[in-house]
Amino acid sequence: MVERAAETGFLILLVAGVPVMGYLTAHDPQLRTLPRRALYLSAALSEWLFAALGVAAARVARLNTTQLGFRAISLRSLIGWTAAITAVSTAGLAVLLLLERQGWWPEESDLIRLLMPRTRREKAWAIAWVAPTAALTEEFLYRGYLFAVITGALHSTNWAWALSSAAFGLAHIYQKPNGIVRAGLLGFLLAWPVVRTASLYPSILAHFLIDTAAFGWLGSKLGPRTRTPEA
Repeated sequence: MVERAAETGFLILLVAGVPVMGYLTAHDPQLRTLPRRALYLSAALSEWLFAALGVAAARVARLNTTQLGFRAISLRSLIGWTAAITAVSTAGLAVLLLLERQGWWPEESDLIRLLMPRTRREKAWAIAWVAPTAALTEEFLYRGYLFAVITGALHSTNWAWALSSAAFGLAHIYQKPNGIVRAGLLGFLLAWPVVRTASLYPSILAHFLIDTAAFGWLGSKLGPRTRTPEA
């Protein structure tokens, strides 16, 4: 009884609570007064907190590391899947940026523009701190924990693939509808190697490389529409 309550509570928090908190945070005017390094630190700490709760929930649910996707695969498979997912995702980001410039895709939210690093120091902070944090915690939570729970409950990998990707998209509600769609598609793509290899490692590495490309390259392509403080 306690186990089921803990599992249900964390699922509600992950699927519904995270989007609600993201939406409320995005509409907090004080957020736009903070330097970027403070924003990066706050975001990273929040994700590690959710990951810690996820570890506790996984232990209560008696999910082992293999069920959560921490399963070794060959180096060839790791490199192949990582390269494929990273290439497709990066190309997709470039296409969306081009479409936005042509007015064929909605503009990025102000919050995304705010979070994108502008200086070399900000890029270093984002790549060294935010990118690995997001890669480890989000892959564990959505492609690891949530994927395993849905698979166990519905006995369907396909449903786990679809629902975990939808939840990942909703977690990015602060990026507005186009961000939800983009994140959902990215989540679907990142879950592909999990479905095929039962391992999170390609997804974690690809996620890190995708975020690194976004912070290192995309930030300079998105000019801020509103004046924001420098870190």
